[in-house]
Amino acid sequence: MSVNQPKFAGKVAFVTGGGEGIGRAIALQFAKHGASVVVSGRTESKIKETVQLIEKASGKGLAVTCDVRKEDQVRAALQKTKETFGRLDIAVNNAGVDEKASPAAGQSVEEFERVLDTNLLGTFLSVKYEVPLMLEQGGGSIINISSGAGVIGVKGISAYVASKHGVIGFSKSVALDYVEQGIRVNVVAPGMTETDMMLKRATGGKPDNIAKAISGAPIGRFAKTDEIANAVTWIASDEASYIVGAVVVVDGGQTVD
Repeated sequence: MSVNQPKFAGKVAFVTGGGEGIGRAIALQFAKHGASVVVSGRTESKIKETVQLIEKASGKGLAVTCDVRKEDQVRAALQKTKETFGRLDIAVNNAGVDEKASPAAGQSVEEFERVLDTNLLGTFLSVKYEVPLMLEQGGGSIINISSGAGVIGVKGISAYVASKHGVIGFSKSVALDYVEQGIRVNVVAPGMTETDMMLKRATGGKPDNIAKAISGAPIGRFAKTDEIANAVTWIASDEASYIVGAVVVVDGGQTVD
């Protein structure tokens, strides 16, 4: 790569849950650094808005509506990626949902399954169809998005915690499956971040609780979405070429033990 060439020039990135929050920030960061970005999500208007922002900044983007819980939709989204750009170099599996806080015994089976279907099954299905495209070209980089809740227990959100722990275990196994074939798989685990979902969970929907929520992070503030995106793009880059199966926690010290 020449000094003046963007670090992802000529590469294609696929981002699930790219319509808002951390996913949007990740998509914009890859585009900023020269990648063509496929933005996937369930809400067409939101992913199209992300692509509009990419194009406004002179980048290349493609919006693909996809529910990661549905295998046929995931397969079609990756096929569309190949048809449009001819390759896949980077995949960021970010799509996820939260849950209504409840002690485990009070949780319904339907709610538990809903959370795991998106956060864990959705990650599996995405990887299942990303890997073959990367193998065709001899390698790539996959970053699965877990959470600080993927490395500790959190009261009242057992389904979410289980799903995010599962993402980490799954990712470590997949990393070993494909490292010899040139695919690096890693995890980024964000802590409290300025997204609608995170703010709602951290404050219980009450803005007056923000100060109390922030007190849980030694750094004294929530993360900006760009700070999570910075970690993701670095891990995806050649600068992190020896990092495999790692869990990079970006939480301002919240889970330090």
